[in-house]
Formats: sequence, structure tokens, C-alpha cells
Amino acid sequence: MNRNEITEQIVVARLSKGLSWQQLADAIEQPLLWTTSALLGQHPIPVDQGKVLVEMLGLDESVLPVLAAPPMRGGLPSAVPTDPTIYRFYEALQVYGGALKEVIHEKFGDGIMSAINFSVELQQKPHESGDRVVVTFDGKFLPYQWTSAQD
Repeated sequence: MNRNEITEQIVVARLSKGLSWQQLADAIEQPLLWTTSALLGQHPIPVDQGKVLVEMLGLDESVLPVLAAPPMRGGLPSAVPTDPTIYRFYEALQVYGGALKEVIHEKFGDGIMSAINFSVELQQKPHESGDRVVVTFDGKFLPYQWTSAQD
């Protein structure tokens, strides 16, 4: 069974059992978005945590090695996402990506925000014109370290 088939089983099992992503995250004492991303195939899940999730979801334990394996990360079905929610993040980065890059360089220097040493949070914020989605990316700044060929 491949990772995509296991992900489909996870989604179906979660829905059929009426489990929320938060309940699954709480069961393994991990952040909501990390757990959801891991269950959707973007992070390896340690075997001890995988066992808890497999039991809650009623999956066969044969999926544990695949859940624990480092995944192929970041793949989307198309170059430009077509799902409206994912597309809005893509759109926001098209509009604000250049500005974010410039301000990061101005404040921190030449480097990048890590997506490895990273956390992400999502909050719902009440607003008079309709609830707001607040997404916080928290990544370590990694300066570029240029070396010569002799180093």
C-alpha cells in the first residue's frame, strides 16, 4: 500500500469515526497543524505515535512503517493549486512574497526563513465584517553562508 492510499484511508476513517484533527493531535500530544500535515503525508510519524493514531482510526498496523518513513514533501497535483483555499495562500504569496522577502532581508540580512526549524499556527479571530483567519509562520532565520571553493 502506498502513502496516497494510506492517506485516503486516514481521511475516510477519521470522517466515519467522527474524529476531529484536534482529537487526533491531542491523542499524540502534538500540534494540530503538524499532526494534520503528518496524517496527510507531509511528515514522518514516530512509530509510538503512529500506533496510537492507527488504533484510533481502526487502521491495520501494516501502515506503520509507511507512516514512519520520511515522505516526499511538498508535492501538489498541479503547479498552480486549484483548490480555492490552497490557491488563496498561493495568491497571497504571489502578491506579498516579494515584499516579505525584501523586509526579511532588511531586518535580518541575506538569508531565508527555515521551513525545517518551523512551526505554524492557525487561529480564528472574530471581526465585525466576518471571522478572520490568522496564520502564523514561525521559522528560524538562516543566513546564507558563502564560502570559497577552497573551504
